Amino acid sequence: MTIQEINQSIANQKSQLLQHSLYEKVKTIDDLHCFLENHIYAVWDFMSLLKALQNKLTCTTIPWMPVGNPEIRYLINEIVVAEETDLAYDGSRQSHFEMYLDAMQECGANTSPIIRFLENVKNTQNIFVSIKQSDLHPNVKAFLEFSFGIIELGKPHQIAAAFTFGREDLIPSMFTEILKNFQTNFPETKLDKLVYYFERHIELDADEHGPMAMQMITELCGSDAQKWKEVNEVSIQALEKRIGLWDAIEAQMTMEIEFS
Repeated sequence: MTIQEINQSIANQKSQLLQHSLYEKVKTIDDLHCFLENHIYAVWDFMSLLKALQNKLTCTTIPWMPVGNPEIRYLINEIVVAEETDLAYDGSRQSHFEMYLDAMQECGANTSPIIRFLENVKNTQNIFVSIKQSDLHPNVKAFLEFSFGIIELGKPHQIAAAFTFGREDLIPSMFTEILKNFQTNFPETKLDKLVYYFERHIELDADEHGPMAMQMITELCGSDAQKWKEVNEVSIQALEKRIGLWDAIEAQMTMEIEFS
């Protein structure tokens, strides 16, 4: 397979995400808070996909040894620099997760649940136990379990598939849809940091990280048909989990199902 063929294979799932009715449901400040308080888990677990790739594709142990393909090392390290230590709204250095937390606090969203969840992860030393013990919506749990399940399998091309087609390639278009409603629906709400976060991701992922992640997939798979097949399968699953996440947030907003 090729990148183009993967894109054709996942076109239906991408279309479902970009046309999801969730975007039009974010109309009140409570809706926005609901979105942010659920989406933060996707922002957080993305960082683990990123660091899993760095651990697999570069040397992160001592003594240092040259590991793998230098081109792939460059690609993943460049993405790590921006994701872990980007320029925040105020000019300081922050990870994108920390930027998102600050943006949540600025607009009045509740950050206590994600902070408690991370404390539980530290205490249990087992992400799957922490997910199970949490009171997150089942679809949010499934989203996290999928990401960490792929990480646990330990195949770099599969992790890269979830990272690339489930995140980096998707985010510019998806975040553009989210931003459309901000100025219209929340003119009185302090959203400077949140708008900055979304616009920064649109810029980075469209111009730099998306193409770099695609190149990483190509380098990792080469001419191995089985790896391309697995990349395709993981990409479809990653997008379906994201659709499930969006469904869960929308359901909580409309109170169609009971929060678990």
